[in-house]
Amino acid sequence: MLSIQFPEPDFRLKKEKEKDFIFDPLRKKWLLLTPEEWVRQNFVQYLVKVKNYPADLIAQEKVLQLGELKKRFDILVYDKHHRPWMMIECKAPEIKLNEGVLQQVLRYHISIPVGFLIITNGATSYGWEKKGMNLHLLEQIPGWL
Repeated sequence: MLSIQFPEPDFRLKKEKEKDFIFDPLRKKWLLLTPEEWVRQNFVQYLVKVKNYPADLIAQEKVLQLGELKKRFDILVYDKHHRPWMMIECKAPEIKLNEGVLQQVLRYHISIPVGFLIITNGATSYGWEKKGMNLHLLEQIPGWL
């Protein structure tokens, strides 16, 4: 399991018609504040503020083609050459991280191969480095290149 220390949140929040919204500074728009979105925003802030990943090399919720299906990945980090480098699948805090969640990110990996795969529900996070056909469990999130 990875140890993630999220930075102190400094999110912009608002309420409209009894619904909560959070401002995403990377996408520069207001998003419905769901439990999964809270995890995604905290994880992105961790990558940028704690691990010093460049914000302009982080994509969120983009469509990928998986055979006949269109799916959305949560977070994709590109390397300094703009190649996909790390994929992060975020779940709401109440969702248990199990084999099914790992299989989901591995299916996405078929369309967008990366060297690092992370799954998180905010409270618990696991990561793997993909080498050939093998996954090696990570003890920590890799530092920026």
